[in-house]
Amino acid sequence: MNLKITKSALVLSLVGLSSALFAQDSDTTKRFDKKDFRTWSIGLNGGMLTHYTPFNNSNNGDYYTPKESWGYGGYIKKQITPGFGLQADFLAGKVEGMRANGASLTTAQRDASTFSTRIDWSAALKANFTIANLSLNHKNGVFSPYLTAGAGYMSSSAATNFVGGTNDGFQENWFVPVGAGFKLGLSNTINLDFGYDVNFMKSHNFDGLVGNANDRFSYAHAGLEFALGKKSSPQLQNYSALAALREQTAAESAELRRALSTQEENARRDREAAAAKYAQEMGDDDGDGVANKFDKCPGTPSGTVVDGAGCPLRAPSQIIREKVIVTEADRKVVGEAIKNLEFELGKATIKAKSYETLNRVAALLVEKNFSLKLAGHTDNTGSMALNLRLSKDRAEAVKAYLVSQGANPSVIEATGYGPNQPIATNKTAAGRQQNRRVEFSLF
Repeated sequence: MNLKITKSALVLSLVGLSSALFAQDSDTTKRFDKKDFRTWSIGLNGGMLTHYTPFNNSNNGDYYTPKESWGYGGYIKKQITPGFGLQADFLAGKVEGMRANGASLTTAQRDASTFSTRIDWSAALKANFTIANLSLNHKNGVFSPYLTAGAGYMSSSAATNFVGGTNDGFQENWFVPVGAGFKLGLSNTINLDFGYDVNFMKSHNFDGLVGNANDRFSYAHAGLEFALGKKSSPQLQNYSALAALREQTAAESAELRRALSTQEENARRDREAAAAKYAQEMGDDDGDGVANKFDKCPGTPSGTVVDGAGCPLRAPSQIIREKVIVTEADRKVVGEAIKNLEFELGKATIKAKSYETLNRVAALLVEKNFSLKLAGHTDNTGSMALNLRLSKDRAEAVKAYLVSQGANPSVIEATGYGPNQPIATNKTAAGRQQNRRVEFSLF
């Protein structure tokens, strides 16, 4: 019985909760609005240029000894997804080295040989793959490793100081840049950028010495990246959709819990108010045997003989008890009333469909000199105290209704036995249904 009451209260709470949620139009609505990101950025960097790369052979390419020199560059980048962007790179500087690997050089000539290649200009289009914006806890990442690859075109000139070297003017050649690095977010606008690029030239003569393989050089750099756009918008490359979804889900869960708690509290207050109202209506403040709800004359002095409406009888007649004979027809009237008697779920409120047969019992009590005992019973679902109260309230409700139809309250006795007198097993639904009853005894 308690379980049915709890389910009903939960359904009502959820209905109220859905209404409350649909009524909200500020934070909940904005949460699902389209989000703006900062997708354009520019970067400036500087670092070391050298002909050494991890991909050189055992002789370190065309020159044994690398020499570091300064280079500088920049880029413009468009972030397309959190993990992918396109950038246009620009680079200038000098690439230098010593001790050429020319077969015709003596040891002294080799030790004295050098080259210096000036990069007049260089432009490349790269794909940038950010691989660290999958954080579950930080919506805006701070540490973002990345990989780059693409294709470029440059103008360069090489100068050498040994026999077999060339001193050509500026030549233009294709190259393939491949790199890796990481960025550290200093703010919503500025990132530190550290990277290392290897540039594979489509030329044998980039360093002034024609070798067997295409030349290559590396660029280790550090710089700053500036995100363009609204300051309030996050950078797309640093944005973790997983962390944002987790944060959004946590906020919605907290909001649902708060709303459900409010609805449960309101439902509890409504139940308490309804119970208090029912107790007041079904009480008998003046003790005349007629419930307050049906008492047309409240405040009747104690001991006053009253009629079915609770009003004093002007000339109460002496009650003479005669021998009572209960016929089969009388039992049939009572039996139909018992069969048709139904209450609201978990309450002592009689359903309207039961009034017709109860009216016949009331008429029988008025017409004949019968006394009636009403015995309320329940199954064993719920606490003993609740079942005793419910069985008593239901018996009293039947008495109050019969009195309201003119029956003398002094000949009606209402008692509640709770689950103490079962007529069937409480282990099955059918048995519990039989045990939930109000018995009528004419005498």
